[in-house]
Amino acid sequence: MRIGVLAERAGVSVRALRYYEEQGLLASARSAGGQRHYTEDALERVRFLQWLYAAGLSSRTIAELLPCVDSPSDDNTDAAFARMIEERERLDAHIGELIHARDVLDGLIAGNRAHRNASA
Repeated sequence: MRIGVLAERAGVSVRALRYYEEQGLLASARSAGGQRHYTEDALERVRFLQWLYAAGLSSRTIAELLPCVDSPSDDNTDAAFARMIEERERLDAHIGELIHARDVLDGLIAGNRAHRNASA
């Protein structure tokens, strides 16, 4: 299928598909005229990539995990497992930072309300 068809079926932009190829996350065959052509498997691959992006993973991290998917082995699985643990720890730290920021904002909101109520 051509790039526009894949983009439409996967619910992503053509630009996203080109980016995935640039990052080595998605492959296509080229026609004699240079047009990209994808197999049906590419649709599932793009959906999988979107799922990984939604989990907060970067292109670099996704590229590190894909060998486990593309050519499973004990080494690839162990490496992917270790990388996923690192990413989870990174997300936990970020969640902690976000919770702290929300708590600070809640304090500012409460202070503002108190000031407004005292002025009224």
